[in-house]
Amino acid sequence: MLWSKIIGAGGAGGSKQQFIAIGHADPPFVSAYPWSASGFGIKFSNPAALPTGNGRGVAFSPSGDAIAVAHESSPYITAYPWSASGFGTKFANPAAPPTGNGVGVAFSPSGDAVAVAHTNSPFVSAYSWSASGFGTKFSNPLTAISGDGFSVSFNPSGDVIAVGHASNPVITTYSWSAAGFGTKFANPSTLPGLRGRGVSFSPSGDAIAVAHEISPYITAYPWSAAGFGTKFADPSTAIPSTARAVSFSPSGDAIAVGHLSSPFITAYPWSASGFGTKFADPSTLPASSVASGVSFNPSGGAIAMGHTFSPQVTAYSWSAAGFGTKFANPSTALPNQSLSVAFTEI
Repeated sequence: MLWSKIIGAGGAGGSKQQFIAIGHADPPFVSAYPWSASGFGIKFSNPAALPTGNGRGVAFSPSGDAIAVAHESSPYITAYPWSASGFGTKFANPAAPPTGNGVGVAFSPSGDAVAVAHTNSPFVSAYSWSASGFGTKFSNPLTAISGDGFSVSFNPSGDVIAVGHASNPVITTYSWSAAGFGTKFANPSTLPGLRGRGVSFSPSGDAIAVAHEISPYITAYPWSAAGFGTKFADPSTAIPSTARAVSFSPSGDAIAVGHLSSPFITAYPWSASGFGTKFADPSTLPASSVASGVSFNPSGGAIAMGHTFSPQVTAYSWSAAGFGTKFANPSTALPNQSLSVAFTEI
């Protein structure tokens, strides 16, 4: 996830430009649009060289000058330069690609590394990153992950990497440095439920949340240099079904979860005490859709969810009161279900 500052609200102020990218099923597997206070702009041209399979994960680099897509089919991760003109010429594939379908992807906050959560051992792969693209693959973690990787996130200071995965403990965290994976942190004393589908650190780095497949479907912990703290109390209003994605707002005062059944997206205020009273559901919901991606825009004035059925991506204005009016759907529709969503600004 990208945490950054912008002048003005809703993405319209100052000289910054915002963009939204969606990873999805069916070619071109990734689609991108300008984003403004009015919502979606005109879709950018597709990349000249497409990813080779369904776009399970998408992430922009912290400076917004690159975009990476974790996808099905070798090489499992594809990356491009990014500018206000859209996709540039595809970077060369990593010399040692991941060993299975790419599902989640994240850049380190300093932009000098990119990590991919994937199927097949070692379940997470990471590479050095520069203006030239992929560099050397970092050594695999010494303490292995126990099942297919679904999600990956760096903490804001860039000294921790977290991976959500299929088997207990569902979430695994390591120290991170210029040398790559370091020592594994102890597992949380109270584990999340089955399969860590989404993982996110709060913007201040003092909390970590995991979206998963067994009630309560979202689990959050304090985070410190020592690792996991005592689990926060579950939300008083529960999420109704398997959660697939989680995101904190840029200001850290809200947390949103994408899940399988109506209302498909649920959000709560967030504080040092954990979950607050659930925000009211959006007044306009997508038709029966599994939400597989959730992201706030960099200024925190909008929230987008990627989901199964048309229009495959839905966005709302966002404020301290929660969900606002739904933005108009993109004028150029996505070809099939959305699997991931990300914003950036440059």
